[in-house]
Amino acid sequence: MNIVCLDLEGVLVPEIWIAFAEATGISELRRTTRDEPDYDKLMSWRLDLLKKNGLKLGDIQKVISGMEPLDGAREFIEKLRERSQLIILSDTFEQFAQPLMRHLGWPTLFCNSLTVNEPGEVTGYELRQPNGKKRAVEGLKAMGFTVSAAGDSYNDVAMLQTADKGFFFRPPQPIISQFPEIPVAQTHQELFTLLFPSSEAPGT
Repeated sequence: MNIVCLDLEGVLVPEIWIAFAEATGISELRRTTRDEPDYDKLMSWRLDLLKKNGLKLGDIQKVISGMEPLDGAREFIEKLRERSQLIILSDTFEQFAQPLMRHLGWPTLFCNSLTVNEPGEVTGYELRQPNGKKRAVEGLKAMGFTVSAAGDSYNDVAMLQTADKGFFFRPPQPIISQFPEIPVAQTHQELFTLLFPSSEAPGT
């Protein structure tokens, strides 16, 4: 039995922190896992910027509430779920996820959690487990599943390398150059064809 594991941001929905950077005018918040391989360093950077600018969880959630999936993402998921089980493996946070999951038809999501104090300030974060994406794929394979995976960032690489089949979706050029052995899809149709080579792509 096959299971597809997908990253969320950059594959199915826009990058939350980039959208928040555009909404607040704080360009430093545009830095994501597509730019920074060290997730702890990246999150410390983000939390420091939130504190310095007096921004709270509600400010981020307000931006997320207006976000929509990437063009073609909903159709891609619908077609994919006709062929396979789907799990979203994401380093986003449960406090961010609900409106995005609603847009995508409530797929299964494994993600992390934020630590928030009484005034609504984000004070930290808790990983579901270290190397959570890779560990999830290892667990699924240990249960006898064949696992395909797709992502776009440095924090997806271990997941893609551990899966039976792993693919990049619209990654930045430096990542393509560092991991030339991982196939790249630039559209959801191309990704569907890589995942299911003998199937029709969405919209065809």
